[in-house]
Amino acid sequence: MTMLARLPFLPERASTFASDVDALYFFLVGISIFFTTLIATLIVVFAWRYRRRAKDERGAPVHGSLALELTWTLIPLVLVFVIFGWGATIFFGMNRPPKNAMEISVVGKRWMWKIQHPNGRREINELHVPVGVPVQVTLTSEDVIHSFYVPAFRIKKDAIPGRYATTWFEATKVGEYHLFCSEYCGTGHSGMIGSVIVMEPAAFQAWLAGGPPPASPVEAGRKLFNDLACAACHQAESLARGPSLEGIFGRKTQLSTGETVIADENYLRESIMRPAEKVVAGYQPVMPTYQGQISESDMLNLIAYLRSLEAPAAAAAPTRAAAGEKP
Repeated sequence: MTMLARLPFLPERASTFASDVDALYFFLVGISIFFTTLIATLIVVFAWRYRRRAKDERGAPVHGSLALELTWTLIPLVLVFVIFGWGATIFFGMNRPPKNAMEISVVGKRWMWKIQHPNGRREINELHVPVGVPVQVTLTSEDVIHSFYVPAFRIKKDAIPGRYATTWFEATKVGEYHLFCSEYCGTGHSGMIGSVIVMEPAAFQAWLAGGPPPASPVEAGRKLFNDLACAACHQAESLARGPSLEGIFGRKTQLSTGETVIADENYLRESIMRPAEKVVAGYQPVMPTYQGQISESDMLNLIAYLRSLEAPAAAAAPTRAAAGEKP
């Protein structure tokens, strides 16, 4: 164990981000200490050296120095660019999950974390993950702002009502780590704690398969889609009252206002909860709102089902006879 790991204020490093975040943190602390000490020392030295020794003593005229001006301008400028570039690299890395990441949905609710795995298995205030596997976490909240914070992983992401946020991590050590809400959310805020349990891949698969087989998010979303009779309006036929949803996820969609949006998770959620806000071009705002009728957990399942809908296969190429050619 290194000396830094034994410091009481420094949590254990247990993710691929931890070392990078700590390195930037200690760089900032080191710069702050260096310049604070330098400036304080210079103030004392100059105050003593250039003090008035007699009542009638007058200081000598001070002439500017271009070299000195450039020095104390360029050095901070370079340091600021280094800090910005270093911080931006870590920030973008933490906000761009790998394509092969295991997707987990997390819903914050006073005062608990509700978690769902890709196969439909659910947990409350516990998150089981395999070691060495990237894990993408999609966050939202049912009531107020919460914040998903795992100190050992050096990740913190706000769960905001009415929208989705994404973060990811890759655990590097097997063990159990604290999960906190780091955004004050009410009287029970201090009790909104949980655990991230990192397991060996084989042990995780055994845990995931334990118990009765749950319905996957896609299956649960399909059932909800049918229960709400969404297919009555969102059919592939041209006479449907709503646009076809096949292959809609990630696709550019033109609105009646002329704008173009990407059909991501946040757009799909808004279209279900507040359908009159962004109406697809060529359709009337006749869809009813489902605000207050669908929980956030069900909404995540419904979106998982919509993501699974593939675009219809391209029409078959015309035959030679249909093209007017002689056989």
